[in-house]
Amino acid sequence: MEQKKTRILIADDDAEIRSVLTLLLSSEGYEVIAACDGQEAVEKADDTIDLYILDVSMPNVSGFAAAAEIRKTCYAPVLFLTAYSGESDRTMGFSVGADDYIAKPFSNTDLLLRVKAHLRRSLEYSKALYAAKAENQGHTDSPDSIVYKDLVLVPDSQSVQKDGTAIALTWTEYRILELLLTHRRKIFSLENIYQSVWDEDAVGDSTIMVHIKNLRKKLGDNSRNPQYIKTAWGKGYYAD
Repeated sequence: MEQKKTRILIADDDAEIRSVLTLLLSSEGYEVIAACDGQEAVEKADDTIDLYILDVSMPNVSGFAAAAEIRKTCYAPVLFLTAYSGESDRTMGFSVGADDYIAKPFSNTDLLLRVKAHLRRSLEYSKALYAAKAENQGHTDSPDSIVYKDLVLVPDSQSVQKDGTAIALTWTEYRILELLLTHRRKIFSLENIYQSVWDEDAVGDSTIMVHIKNLRKKLGDNSRNPQYIKTAWGKGYYAD
């Protein structure tokens, strides 16, 4: 039986960039679905897509707006292509669920490395998340589960449940939560968290702060009196 190809959706209003990306990714064995703008990307998005590459500056519906809409139902990694890599742009992108940024003009080698890394990290997580939502069977019996209050994290499947209900986290959000819960009471600075999750130097404090805000919202955590992710003012974040 022929193995199902990994599906990557690319969206860019520049036909030449779409052509280059399609050729590059297809040569690596990926199935490429191309969209010429953000609206078409939203229309073509579904749970069969394994990764999204979206240009930020597209007419009508921007990459940011498209990602925000896609994130309502899909949890595959989202990579942004952008000519702007400032902190404010990254903050906006991460706030709508982005996993990474690739600056234009991009290196083909760098893009492929990032694509492969995100696919490797997320494929099992995405499949496990859909399975957990469908089954909704409550706490797992896995001996490697991380139990914290009413949260259960399962490292093998990278899934998260709260009171037996699956929580839809992106891969990046899961990694931050796992980091804090596996090192209780240790305060992680913003730079520590960034290096642990991305394996590179931090690009700005707001990146992690946006992810923490998103995590708290999804977990139902009150930022003024948090139960899961606590703030050590001027130092960082921790779980007690």
